[in-house]
Amino acid sequence: MDLRIFTEPQQGASYDTLLTVAKATEDLGFDAFFRSDHYLKMGDGDGLPGPTDAWITLAGLARETKRIRLGTLMTAATFRLPGVLAIQVAQVDQMSGGRVELGLGAGWFEEEHTAYGIPFPKEKFSRLEEQLEIVTGLWATEPGQSFDFHGKHYELTKSPALPKPAQHKIPVLIGGHGATRTPRLAARYADEFNMPFGSVEDSETQFGRVRAAAQEAGRAADAITFSNALVVCVGKDDQEVARRAASIGREVDELKTNGLAGTPAEVVDKIGRYAAVGSRRIYLQILDLDDLDHLELISAQVASQLS
Repeated sequence: MDLRIFTEPQQGASYDTLLTVAKATEDLGFDAFFRSDHYLKMGDGDGLPGPTDAWITLAGLARETKRIRLGTLMTAATFRLPGVLAIQVAQVDQMSGGRVELGLGAGWFEEEHTAYGIPFPKEKFSRLEEQLEIVTGLWATEPGQSFDFHGKHYELTKSPALPKPAQHKIPVLIGGHGATRTPRLAARYADEFNMPFGSVEDSETQFGRVRAAAQEAGRAADAITFSNALVVCVGKDDQEVARRAASIGREVDELKTNGLAGTPAEVVDKIGRYAAVGSRRIYLQILDLDDLDHLELISAQVASQLS
């Protein structure tokens, strides 16, 4: 079971804070550092000092880290033109020496689009599908060849399809709860399918849908890695769990129901339940980015039991 650190910088984090967390992620032996791709805070809090751009952040971290994988859960297809996105991600992959992964989603948070003048189209899913075809098609085009695409939303003519990533194939992550279109899209494009903030039971159901869609599309049953994203709140005892829950404005019982919360033994046990339904990777949503002791505890007493 891989454990990855997943941050939500729109809630309030500077690049320097993210760099500190990414370096701790690497030093403590976690597999990867991922971040959300949002420009507006959600819920309570002031969101200061303001948003940071996902791919600019990852470009910086690519030069400041050596081992960990770097990526997004999820880049919004509404934020960037697909040709530009393919260039950005390929460049960051080169800057990292081939450690980048692209999580790509349709985009859903209308308020952030309104706040920063970003169009929020009605037909988001069909745009996502075209973006996936374009981005992966540009990367796969042989050097010296050109790429053309003529879709409903995007047109590319005689693209040189450059630059190329450092990796032969950048892993693509697709996720979500949708029962029909999402599994079909994952079956066609995903190297990894991520179930965000879902129960063990809901994860098992959705993983089954994706497996069935993959088999129908002619892919091997083990061609897709299954993963979960879950909020995490671990303490060495009940008092420390309660303190960490309070610091992020959540209740312990709710966190235990909907995330990974409790003592290390409790969290290891629940991770085992996700593993039993096919999850091979957990993205630990860290909401207090100043609490590096939290990461140290997870590394020492949770990750150590899963290796």
